[in-house]
Amino acid sequence: MARGDRANGDLDSIGRAIEMLLRLNASRRVQAEWAAAAGVPMSQPGFTLLRRIQDSGPLSLTELGRLTHMDAASVTRQVVQLERAGLVRRDRSESDGRIALLSVTPEGAEARARVSAVLDEHLANALAPWSGDDRGQLAGLLGRLVDDLRATRYQPAPGSDVVATR
Repeated sequence: MARGDRANGDLDSIGRAIEMLLRLNASRRVQAEWAAAAGVPMSQPGFTLLRRIQDSGPLSLTELGRLTHMDAASVTRQVVQLERAGLVRRDRSESDGRIALLSVTPEGAEARARVSAVLDEHLANALAPWSGDDRGQLAGLLGRLVDDLRATRYQPAPGSDVVATR
């Protein structure tokens, strides 16, 4: 196999593995399994928002969307569900009363801890047969991949008149 063919084959294999990982993460069946195991009715996007609010809050809806790279409609829909479940609350900003700031309730902190424990245990079980070196390499390479994907602009397909965007 020529070097170019191998590189393209590697890219195809990497792309397919990333696709499968993303599909697994987005699977409603998988989400239902971890939510049931944690005893917390929550979606993956809801968990992502809850975690971000707890880690970085209090946050406005706009800031939450920016930090999670989610569109405003999705953020609003998920936050309403989190509010109804009593996991987050809205308070008016002291500096600008027009802005509502989201924060995690004690029930939300408990829900996050339970979901995190289930997800951490699941990952630990899946990686149990892996050596410490393999786990360390995976952690480093995944972090590097995320950083590089964020920093790399999409290029137009050869022969197209499209301008590269990000």
